[in-house]
Order: sequence, then structure tokens, then C-alpha cells
Amino acid sequence: MKAQGITVDIPGFGRRVIRTVISDYTGTLSYQGKLTPGTKPLIRRLRRVADLAIVTADTYGTARQQLRGIAVPHMLGHTRQDLEKRAFARRFDLKSVAALGNGNNDRLLLRAVAEAGGLAIAVDNGEGCALDALLQAHIFIFGASNALTLLLNPTALKATLRF
Repeated sequence: MKAQGITVDIPGFGRRVIRTVISDYTGTLSYQGKLTPGTKPLIRRLRRVADLAIVTADTYGTARQQLRGIAVPHMLGHTRQDLEKRAFARRFDLKSVAALGNGNNDRLLLRAVAEAGGLAIAVDNGEGCALDALLQAHIFIFGASNALTLLLNPTALKATLRF
């Protein structure tokens, strides 16, 4: 699908046109393996304006069931998931990607997106956010619903990132 995207002009930060959202699942969209309250309708809204890819190590083994009917997760192997997530992301035009993650295995994904001119968002959904992931992000936000709402409201992005 070629999504219309989310466009935001941010003084001092630049213009971003987000056509694809790549998100981790465990700890980013979920808490202890379950999607956080209010996340499903926001994912549905987001999919109307941007393509969505969810990449996960699926620590709790719940991603497929929790995402049924709204998204099909890309499941990772068990070694060097950080490299695997970055390689997955490189299938896309990274300057038009927003990446969401919270773990050490998200740090290279967030860095690659940030370095390419996309938008890197560190999310803590109650399970913590690895310092390396946080340091690679443009924004840190608490809660999946808040992160998805931020993407759906470009004015909030502008208010957060402008210089």
C-alpha cells in the first residue's frame, strides 16, 4: 500500500513525511505481552494514513493473537535481533519511516531511521526503556497510546521537536 503519509514541518528540525511506521511489539505496544488499553483503535487509525510493520522477538508469545485482525507481526530469530530489526527496516525508504522501540534490540533500528532523516521514537510502556534505545531516539514518550496519538497529531510532533 502506498499511504498518503503524515506530513509535519518542524522549525529547526525539518520536514518529515512519514509513510511507514515500524514498531517493536513487546514493551512498546504491549505490556507483559498484551496490547495496552486503547492501542487497537489507534493502530487502525494509523493504518489509514501510513503503512505499518510490527517487528518483534515476541518475548511473551502473544503478538500474533493480540494483533489478530489489525496487523501481522514480523517475527524475529533469537540471536542479534538488533541487526535483524535494522535489516528489516532497510527494506523501506528510511527517511519516510517513524520507528518505535524500547529495547536494546531496537537501538540500531532507531539509529538507522534517525540517521536517514526519519523519526525515531523511544517508548516506555511500563517495562522500561533501554538507555541505548533512548539515546538513539528523537523523542521519548510514555505509553503506546501516547506514541500513536503523537504520530496522528502532527501539531504535537511540531511542538515537541521544534528548536
